Amino acid sequence: MEKTIKNKVLILNFGGQYNMLIARRVRENNVYCELLPFDTTIDKIKKFDPSAIIFTGGPNSVYEENSPKPDDEVFSLGVPILGICYGCQLIAQHFGGKVESVSATFNREYGKTQAFFDAENELFYGLPEKSVTWMSHGDEITALPDGFTAIAHSKHCPYAAIYDKERNIYGVQFHPEVTHTVFGKEILKNFLFNVARLSPDWTMGGFVEKAVKEIREKVGDGKVLLALSGGVDSSVAAALIGEAIGKNLTCVFVDHGLMRQNEGDEIEKAFSGRGINFIRINAEDRFLSALKGVTEPEKKRKIIGEQFIRVFEEVGKTIGRVDFLAQGTIYPDVIESGNKVAETIKSHHNVGGLPSVIGFKEIIEPLRLLFKDEVRALGRELKLPEYMVNRQPFPGPGLAIRVIGEITKEKLEILRKADAIFREEIEKAKLKGVSQYFAALTNMRSVGVMGDGRTYEYAVALRSVSTEDFMTCVRTKIPYRVLDKVSSRIVNEVKGVNRVLYDVTGKPPATVEYE
Repeated sequence: MEKTIKNKVLILNFGGQYNMLIARRVRENNVYCELLPFDTTIDKIKKFDPSAIIFTGGPNSVYEENSPKPDDEVFSLGVPILGICYGCQLIAQHFGGKVESVSATFNREYGKTQAFFDAENELFYGLPEKSVTWMSHGDEITALPDGFTAIAHSKHCPYAAIYDKERNIYGVQFHPEVTHTVFGKEILKNFLFNVARLSPDWTMGGFVEKAVKEIREKVGDGKVLLALSGGVDSSVAAALIGEAIGKNLTCVFVDHGLMRQNEGDEIEKAFSGRGINFIRINAEDRFLSALKGVTEPEKKRKIIGEQFIRVFEEVGKTIGRVDFLAQGTIYPDVIESGNKVAETIKSHHNVGGLPSVIGFKEIIEPLRLLFKDEVRALGRELKLPEYMVNRQPFPGPGLAIRVIGEITKEKLEILRKADAIFREEIEKAKLKGVSQYFAALTNMRSVGVMGDGRTYEYAVALRSVSTEDFMTCVRTKIPYRVLDKVSSRIVNEVKGVNRVLYDVTGKPPATVEYE
């Protein structure tokens, strides 16, 4: 397997908002990469044995006393380095250049900015001499270090890109990872293949081989209990772990009463006949009791995370010795749950929502470093049926994070019916480019009129987004005829709703889910 990931890129995370996109762009080129904290020890970095290193952007200023910096030895490893935004400034300062606040130079640039490239340089090979880039910085390089040359500039930024030919170190002040930089993908591709001379040799087939080997080595003759939600992530995790250890895997589906309409029965039907150990636990009363009176989103997630773990612990005792708990955690779950350089956006019930003490030897998360589209590709590699691979994403906390405010059986029933209507009509419309769609029950009631009488009922919000990786998204442009039909059906068929809203907010500033 080692030969299949000979080319590896280490991305050192300095806390920027686009960091996951950098990893995504590298993976799109079939090059393996991992995103690690900026202060990862040099011994761990050497053990990873990167073929190239990328420094991400970040919110800090490199000239501040406690600004994040990597081990100095990183610069002496002899591998190509690319610094992005903060990473570019970090490189300049490390080698003796000068970085100042933009306010001191009156050269502030933010958003789409035309830049001029040295098209002869390997980083910009094949690109036009000028194009739009995405700038997002409060500091800038005002003096280059010895050995460095400017290879791109903009109207107000003389050092929009720099490089040191001898050390093979590059830096760009703009963000090539975002789609707003017109030739951003090409720039990163040039770094990987023209500068670092890597090969596109990372595939899902190679991932399966490596993951199966690692799972077998970790588990041995132990038993694994998998938290199966029926969604894409946990289903693919079940198939992968099943490939590794067979009957030593038990899949437990906890029906927490927060599923979509008829979903619990559908999941049981889909998995109980697949030749795996499958157990369904009906725990609606337990979860709703624990959530009673709770309105704060983070508290909801943590309660659900703890209840899941406790149920799994109890099930583990009834089926004999269980050493490991497995989950379908994926990369966006991990990053959104926060770390020491990135702010917590929301604690995913299977990451930041886990209790500190659990009754298992270890948690196994074989998809932890994969993006959603990679998980789907892995599912196809494992021969899962297409309807399962393309299943609509559904969060582990279920409808708990689509019911705003306190959760009750009445609210859940209203939401299930409204959501089922919305999903049914979207599927009938056969719209293209729709990544995820669902209804949410707001905590707002408003006055309406039905049958010549006054009503005071809930408002339902419809959410539909298009995305490649769920780290960013835009709203889907659903035709008004479809929205009209959905709205009419919901207010006429769902008791307790008299108003339907359509959410047109992208991510950022919103998230895909409501809580």
